[in-house]
Amino acid sequence: MKLLLHICCAPCSIMCIKKLREEDIDVTGFWYNTNIHPYMEYKARRDTLKKYSEMINLDVIYKDEYGLREFTKNTINILDNRCRYCYYSRLDEVARYAKENGYDAFCTSLLISPYQKHDLIKEVGEALEKKYGIKFYYYDFRPYFKEGREEAKRLGLYMQKYCGCVFSEEERYLNYIIKDKERMSEIRLVKPSTMFQNEIKNYLIEKKREFNGVDDSCDYLVIRKDDKKLIGMIENVKDNKFTLLNEEQNKGYEDEIIKLIELKKLLYKN
Repeated sequence: MKLLLHICCAPCSIMCIKKLREEDIDVTGFWYNTNIHPYMEYKARRDTLKKYSEMINLDVIYKDEYGLREFTKNTINILDNRCRYCYYSRLDEVARYAKENGYDAFCTSLLISPYQKHDLIKEVGEALEKKYGIKFYYYDFRPYFKEGREEAKRLGLYMQKYCGCVFSEEERYLNYIIKDKERMSEIRLVKPSTMFQNEIKNYLIEKKREFNGVDDSCDYLVIRKDDKKLIGMIENVKDNKFTLLNEEQNKGYEDEIIKLIELKKLLYKN
């Protein structure tokens, strides 16, 4: 049997290709993944497949289209149901090509991932089988997912951290985004006195503060409430006040007068 295998990425294809070849199926790969964004991520996955296909002597057909605009245009109003569009638009191209070029069946490496909507992929594949009159070769590769990942690591293949589209990337980091927002709410913005702006800037540069606290003109300084080191540098010195910039951020600090100490001595000490 000549089978056209849609490949979403090299790591997912490893065990799919192995199992299909064990059944004496003549496998050709097909790359068409307009759902992968941004471009450097798309390029990394595509180039990794090129590398791996050479390792295992696999012919791959590349329909090399970066589809950010087309994908987002068609999914922006159906975000909760975007996976159906994603599966259908890609597998439709695979099924059409397979039918027009003499293949006996088509399949997809998406069927190996326990994180994909497996039943929906199967449903889409079967619908396209009816549409084009070519067999959708259904195979539940999921039991081999872990083995495939381990082999990908052993080979040093690039392994992505999210499904593909910008919306899945957001979901992948959603917990981090929430925590980062909470962290930012714990930050106080202050405006330092002119006399010590450069000293503060130099100190932060030297100490490589994780939060780029001072802008290029050194107008503003960012201080975390739990940053005892830096807060210790600006307390109890007369005439050099720091002022909180935002009334909302000022809550809880109305009676607090934060003043700037002479930083030169501290800079030399540190």
